[in-house]
Amino acid sequence: MYKHILIATDGSELANKAVMAGLQLAKDLNARVSAVTVTEPWTAYVTGEAAIAFPIDEFEKSVTESAARVLAAVDIAANEIGVDCKGMHVKDQYPAEGILECAKSIGCDLIVMASHGRRGLGRLLLGSAAVNVLTHSTTPVLICR
Repeated sequence: MYKHILIATDGSELANKAVMAGLQLAKDLNARVSAVTVTEPWTAYVTGEAAIAFPIDEFEKSVTESAARVLAAVDIAANEIGVDCKGMHVKDQYPAEGILECAKSIGCDLIVMASHGRRGLGRLLLGSAAVNVLTHSTTPVLICR
């Protein structure tokens, strides 16, 4: 069935449920598993005068450290389940774009991720990486909640 599963995570509690589901599925299917966390471009967080007070090098250090923590937690969970997992940090992309590009570039045949399940105005204003991945992916997607 699935041979290479990509698990997308932002380190949130909800994303951790998807991590565990994806790792267990990979173990059950004897599939390879990769984990990805994506950090948005600096300009998505800091604009205008705030950019002067928050230098890009500090931002880069912060997102790199955060991604390392997120991926380390996935690695620990994978080791506990008995699955090998390769972690990847995709920088300077919006989550859906980074997830889709990663899945394509490493040849995954399933993407596992969480959805916060926002509706109405919250979804309109905040967007949804899960919806964007579902909409644009040619790879099957498993959404966990």
